[in-house]
Amino acid sequence: MTVANTSMCKWIADRDCKIKILRKWKMDIRHLRYFIAVAEELNFRRAADRVHIDQTPLSRAIRDLEDRLGVVLLVRRPRSLELTPAGNKLLDHARSILMRLERTKRVVRGTDARYREPIRIGADESTVQPRLAECLARWKKLAPDIPLEILEMSAPEMPAALRSETMDIGFSFGAPQDDGIAQQPAWSTPLVAILAPDHELASLEVVSLNDLLSFPAIACTEVHHSGLYQQVKEILQQRNLSPTIAGEARSLTGYLTRVAAGQGVGIADADHMRAVQRSDLTVVPLAEQIRITTFVSYKHRPTVLPETLQRFLTHATTLY
Repeated sequence: MTVANTSMCKWIADRDCKIKILRKWKMDIRHLRYFIAVAEELNFRRAADRVHIDQTPLSRAIRDLEDRLGVVLLVRRPRSLELTPAGNKLLDHARSILMRLERTKRVVRGTDARYREPIRIGADESTVQPRLAECLARWKKLAPDIPLEILEMSAPEMPAALRSETMDIGFSFGAPQDDGIAQQPAWSTPLVAILAPDHELASLEVVSLNDLLSFPAIACTEVHHSGLYQQVKEILQQRNLSPTIAGEARSLTGYLTRVAAGQGVGIADADHMRAVQRSDLTVVPLAEQIRITTFVSYKHRPTVLPETLQRFLTHATTLY
């Protein structure tokens, strides 16, 4: 056999080997999405519901993925699943791959007006105010070609959503200290007293914060509303006030219900209370000019913000 023929045979053998390796390792995005669902749910039934297929093909797809990788990803027990070390590692990489693909899709489509991606706005229950609606409505007139998508979530969920870029902008009363998150003041609104209609202060035209907090008060929890909790805490410290806390609420609805039931007095932003207009609550202006700030948050980036996000931030922070 000539040297040329020997080289050709070696090239063909190497090529065939590489093809076999590629075929063995070949996996598509579908496999990764299925695996992430199973790894996060640790339950084939719930994962199947999440990705909208039956359990049998989902289980088969995970087995196929394990065969192609040559590793065990899940320990299957009669009533539970558990990720192996290899499964945990794949979960990290699979999330990263899908995130990169999503970013790539958004960047590419962002160059084509036909596929202009929306700016995803996160708002927690406490900041769903008329001013937020006005901010978004004005943006629609200012930039009709850039749609907005509203995502409802709790305040503690926002930092993770911003860091993972499943959300672009968040509105809240302030995010917990996080080096990965930046925030700017958007607007401020005055605080008002809220009382049960039969409370002795409910007939007043104006009430001082000191008089209001001489009665037991309802507070929000620091865990669920850290920004609001911190702003109120600073207001109280500035005035050397230490109210008696009659109860804590995890949500705005729970907070207002406790006040309406006469369990304690409360304070809230005036804009929100004008929108709520509950007959079982009385709103009384505070004598002091105390305001609470709504912030707009976004992810810190090593480079400049995308042009559309910068435009929206400028709009939100200069509107009022």
